[in-house]
Amino acid sequence: MAASLQLNLRPFRLQQFRSNSVPKQAPKFATICCSANTPKRRYTITLLPGDGIGPEVISVAKNVLNLTGSLEGIEFGFKEMPMGGAALDLTGVPLPEETLSTAKQSDAVLLGAIGGYKWDKNEKHLKPETGLLQLREGLKVFANLRPASVLPQDVSGLNSIFHCITRAHVVLVIVLRYKPLVEFISTFSLTYFRMTLVDASTLKKEVAEGVDLMVVRELTGGIYFGKPRGFGMNENGEEIGFNTEIYATYEIDRIARVAFETARKRRGKLCSVDKANVLEASMFWRKRVMAIALEYPDVELTHMYVDNAAMQLVRNPKQFDTIVTNNIFGDILSDEASMITGSIGMLPSASLGEAGPGLFEPIHGSAPDIAGKDKANPLATILSAAMLLKYGLGEEEAALRIETAVLDTLTRGFRTGDIYSGENKLVGCKEMGDEVLKSIETEVPATV
Repeated sequence: MAASLQLNLRPFRLQQFRSNSVPKQAPKFATICCSANTPKRRYTITLLPGDGIGPEVISVAKNVLNLTGSLEGIEFGFKEMPMGGAALDLTGVPLPEETLSTAKQSDAVLLGAIGGYKWDKNEKHLKPETGLLQLREGLKVFANLRPASVLPQDVSGLNSIFHCITRAHVVLVIVLRYKPLVEFISTFSLTYFRMTLVDASTLKKEVAEGVDLMVVRELTGGIYFGKPRGFGMNENGEEIGFNTEIYATYEIDRIARVAFETARKRRGKLCSVDKANVLEASMFWRKRVMAIALEYPDVELTHMYVDNAAMQLVRNPKQFDTIVTNNIFGDILSDEASMITGSIGMLPSASLGEAGPGLFEPIHGSAPDIAGKDKANPLATILSAAMLLKYGLGEEEAALRIETAVLDTLTRGFRTGDIYSGENKLVGCKEMGDEVLKSIETEVPATV
């Protein structure tokens, strides 16, 4: 797909409620069926199941995409290709040329997970993670968007309800039909208490509650790709390993613009994270971010050293709206931010470039300890599929259908082990996927 980054970076569509215009009825719902005479939109999706739990969660996400497509007039052609450890075992390399070529020719790429203990001792060029870096570089996806949101539990008054609805990244839809406003509020409160995941966070409730941030990570530059790199000997004859943290003007400028645009569509606050008190590359990073900030006077820009940012994410994560940072800092901070929400198994990501297909993947790893045991949480991959529809293909209604179904499934009390609290129904990967499919088919917002 040759959509531009500007087109790909559409904001999440949120239900809008105005306090001076309260609807007399709850939102209506209907099952939408496509006419046989309606021309279908056709897309080719490259599936990269990868390793560990990757094949399990990709299988669930594929089913979700197929059902959603059948209801939205979309036809998907899936091409499943090897990558990571699976590709190493099959072809001897972590990213076969055929896999990369297929990915480039598709409309979007959905990745499961890569890596595992089996390949940990391989040489660097034969590690699964090398294949992922090669894929990102080959697709030229330089902007990685990783949302981390925690829905608050305390709902006091109508304004709080409206605030919760409009601030959530995933659109919150209440499944009601023609009910009075009083019953609407009452039912909302009950379902809301059941679906919230704040208690799954390891942080105190008052710290985690209400967190809603986005990490914009530069993905194809910095120390992961910088040269020179390698192994050698120093002047004392000692063996050394070395890497280079390096950024060019264009690399910083383009990720900064993505971050400013993202912040503009959120709450208008952008924090640039660097280590400008020590690293020359970070000094240059800050200089360029400040230069690009002149193009966005409506966005409040702040700067923070990475060590302080790591501390502040645990101490007071609600101070952050949008964070922009380099490749290695973004890798670390986005994983830290994910745990604020309670589980890394809940969070999707989108990696986008100026042209070509986007790469969509859950941010969790391959979890080899639970692979094949039907214990994985597929929701991050399902939500990655929703991001694929929204950001990669421009199919916002289809994406909304999936987002709504995930929330409905949580509302009905289904939980995988990583988010289970003892008060809900514990299910495995496949059953969680089946419950999402039920929600997709039976409860979808009617198009206004």
